[in-house]
Amino acid sequence: MRSLPNFALPSGNSGNIQVCILLTAIYMKNQNRVSKKLLTWFLQGLLFTAPVALTIYIIVVSFTFIDGILTDVIFNILGFRIPGLGLVVILAMITLIGFLGSSIVFKPLLSYLDKLISQAPLVKIIYTSIKDFMSAFVGKERRFTEPVLVKVSREANLEKMGFITQKDLSMLGIPETKVAVYLPHSYNFSGNLFIVPVENITPLNAPPAEVMKFIVTAGVTSLENKSLRQTE
Repeated sequence: MRSLPNFALPSGNSGNIQVCILLTAIYMKNQNRVSKKLLTWFLQGLLFTAPVALTIYIIVVSFTFIDGILTDVIFNILGFRIPGLGLVVILAMITLIGFLGSSIVFKPLLSYLDKLISQAPLVKIIYTSIKDFMSAFVGKERRFTEPVLVKVSREANLEKMGFITQKDLSMLGIPETKVAVYLPHSYNFSGNLFIVPVENITPLNAPPAEVMKFIVTAGVTSLENKSLRQTE
C-alpha cells in the first residue's frame, strides 16, 4: 500500500487539518474500492476454475486408478504399455458380462452365482448392500424415481425434499397409510430414512436427477426446468 502524502500543517491551522483529514478519507475510500474489485475478480475466477479443476482432477484420478488395475497384466502380455488400454478392457469386460447375463444360456449361471454369494456368511451383508445400492440407481428396480415434498412440521408448515423408496412396508408391520422416504443431506453422500403418512407427501413434477442435484447442492444449483412445480 502506498504511503500517504506528507502534508505540511502549520501549527494551529484548523483549515489545513480538515483538508488533510478529507484527503486521507478519499485515499482510503479509493483503496477499499480497489481491494473489493480485486476480491470480486478473484472470487469470479475461483468460481469458474474450481469446478473445472476438480472435475479434471477427479476424471484423471479415476482414469489412472481404473486403467492401472490391468496395466501390469497387459504389459506382461504385450511387452509394452498403452495408456487407456486397461480402462477399455475393463469397460469391455463389464459390457460383455452384462450381455451374457441377459442371454438365455448364461442367465441361469449368473443367477445361481448371485444366489450363492447372497447366502455366504458375512459376505452376503456386503454384497447385498452394494447390490441394492447400485440397483437403486440403475436397472429395472430403480428407487430414486419419485421425488416428493414431505411435510415434517404442521405448525411451521416445514417441508423437506426426498424420494419414495418403499411403498409396501407390511413386512415391518407398518400400515399401508405410510411409506418410506429417503431425505438426502446437502453436500454429502448420506441421508435419513423416514416413515411418513401418505397425506404428508406431495409429488414433485420434476426429473429425479434434477431434484437429487438440487438437494445435494443445498438448493444453490440451477434447475433445467427452471422451477420445481407441484403436481395438481
